[in-house]
Amino acid sequence: MPGGAARLGRVSPRNAASFLSERPRPHWGLRHAPDAQAARIERAWRLPVVLALAATIPAFYAELLEAVPPLAASLAYGAAALVIAAALGSTARRCRQPAKHLTGNPVDLMLAAGLLAAAALPGSEVSPSALGLRLAVSLLVLVRMLWAMQHLITRGGLTYLLVMSLGVLALCGAGFWWLEPTVHGFGEGLWLAFTTAATVGYGDVVPTTPASRIFAVFVVLLGFGVLTMVTAAIATTWIETEERRIEREILHDLRSQISSVRNELAALRAELRSATHLLAQTRAQARRPPPATSKRQPP
Repeated sequence: MPGGAARLGRVSPRNAASFLSERPRPHWGLRHAPDAQAARIERAWRLPVVLALAATIPAFYAELLEAVPPLAASLAYGAAALVIAAALGSTARRCRQPAKHLTGNPVDLMLAAGLLAAAALPGSEVSPSALGLRLAVSLLVLVRMLWAMQHLITRGGLTYLLVMSLGVLALCGAGFWWLEPTVHGFGEGLWLAFTTAATVGYGDVVPTTPASRIFAVFVVLLGFGVLTMVTAAIATTWIETEERRIEREILHDLRSQISSVRNELAALRAELRSATHLLAQTRAQARRPPPATSKRQPP
């Protein structure tokens, strides 16, 4: 195959991915359970944790818009703290070293404590320190949600990423419609969410309130993450298509070479059998005694 050796010398994305998976992963304050039974419990808690943390996002902006935090926002923070603590505790109980699992997940510990503090503190409008703490908790919530949903971000998960990006864009549009008084419909909110996430900023619709500006910061962060993942997934799909074509060519070449080697081996075996047969005949004739000759008597 022309150019086959050069292609074989390249490092394919699959080999690079396997090489990176063998390297030690960085520890960001969140670790999976090492035991099989604990890992199953951890996977069972994924959806409740994501839903509980997602409920704190509208709670953050709801209490930001009012001087007195609404009861629903405090309940959402408290419920999320309980869910995080229950998920971490039930997983740690199934581990062989529960203390090591707890200390290996400081983000969950800080998140549970921060959510309880966010539920107990006064409103963010009257307390800058409470606003700062809730912003830090919101960042931890974002990190924890992404970590819980990382199993959906795979090389073949382009469909999931597209659906997730559309869902994130729709939720961001609804958030701008709720928080920004200059946005008079879901369509305008969706347009503002798209221009903010893509960092285009045409200036026709802009955030004007503190709540919508804070929301725009998170929309930019989510936009960077989602757009990067979708672009990487599309590029990976193209690379995999070319990689599969090269692999098919290499396999076809290997099959043809193996077939020729088999034919050569069959011919060598046939020649070896004929040579062995001829050698056996020669040895048999060498062992055979010469024929006896009759002697004549003189007259």
